[in-house]
Amino acid sequence: MLSRKVQSISPSPTLVIDAKAKQMLRDGIDVVGFGAGEPDFETPQHIKEAAVQAIAAGFTRYTPVAGALELREAICEKLHNDNQLQYQPQEIIVSNGAKHSLFNALAALLNPGDEVIIPAPYWVSYPELVKLNDGVPVIAPTTAAENFKLTAATLARLYTPRTKAVILNSPNNPTGQVYTRRELEALAEFILQHNLYVIADEIYEKLIYDRQEHFSIAALGPEIKARTIVVNGVSKAYAMTGWRIGYAAAAADIAALMNSVQSHATSNANAIAQKAATAALRGPQDCVAEMKAAFAQRRNYMVQAVKQLPALTCVEPQGAFYLFVDISPLFGRTYRGQVITGSVDFAAQLLEHAQVAVVPGTAFGAPDYLRFSYALHLTQIEKGMARLAQFVNNLE
Repeated sequence: MLSRKVQSISPSPTLVIDAKAKQMLRDGIDVVGFGAGEPDFETPQHIKEAAVQAIAAGFTRYTPVAGALELREAICEKLHNDNQLQYQPQEIIVSNGAKHSLFNALAALLNPGDEVIIPAPYWVSYPELVKLNDGVPVIAPTTAAENFKLTAATLARLYTPRTKAVILNSPNNPTGQVYTRRELEALAEFILQHNLYVIADEIYEKLIYDRQEHFSIAALGPEIKARTIVVNGVSKAYAMTGWRIGYAAAAADIAALMNSVQSHATSNANAIAQKAATAALRGPQDCVAEMKAAFAQRRNYMVQAVKQLPALTCVEPQGAFYLFVDISPLFGRTYRGQVITGSVDFAAQLLEHAQVAVVPGTAFGAPDYLRFSYALHLTQIEKGMARLAQFVNNLE
């Protein structure tokens, strides 16, 4: 019999939806895709040029497993300047994307049966990554009324002697919500009282709007920093999803275990992409500001468009590039005789009849919702929201 553990893992629904929409496009169907979680911008030119120069200079061989020293030093500089966090290069692990960093972190922390508390709505891969590392995902439901944020009270309710770690994602995918310093302080107090670890996924850190600010839980003090693994990367902030460079910062003993895991799984991340990532972190940052301004404009348009639709609601996202929309008032209604029983039905019918691709909230542990990415041009967003409005208004 093949592996029971791997057979229990579900494929990423976000990639499934995106793949189906792309196939329809290849078939000549005009689809507006709100599904994928990657910026629609080009990688900035100075980053591309750094990669070309790396190839010309022969930087094409193995680097240390944890990454080239130059890149790890650049990451330390970034964490110091942006997050007020002090790390040494030996506490940094560069991996093949932030997802790989999360896998390594869980591999270093978990023993069979250890529980990991995951606030819902959650990024689709968190529970599966826990299961792949022989852990038990414990889902912590949150509500729109509490801005989809985990609280110490919820932690207390779900805590058991098997609890090992908590995953925090701020800014959050799919809700776009950002934890405040005070909210993180309350969580850190509970985490320290119970000797837990926290994996802080901060991949959307640079994409925050209005007057919101990103704050890393690891910056609250040396005690919580020692029990935190900070995960980040260059994919979202610099439109470098395909370059596959993520990184983690952790206490030296945890970093050493992550390094050991990676040494046998993949060895180092792509050497040329590491040079490009160094240029991203140390180079001009105006490209990030320009992208963020475009995302903010798109967010504002989409929030207003949803407000114009009957029965649909959303909590305005503070970061990332997603809108999480409550469609539950539409359940039970029909389109051309087909009953909408949940978000999966809604997403399937929206794609079939309106040529609009979205991700059903079941993928994120929130079956009453749909996730809309606004990582696409405003003209496409306008077209897609008009199609959504027409679809909703024709429901019976």
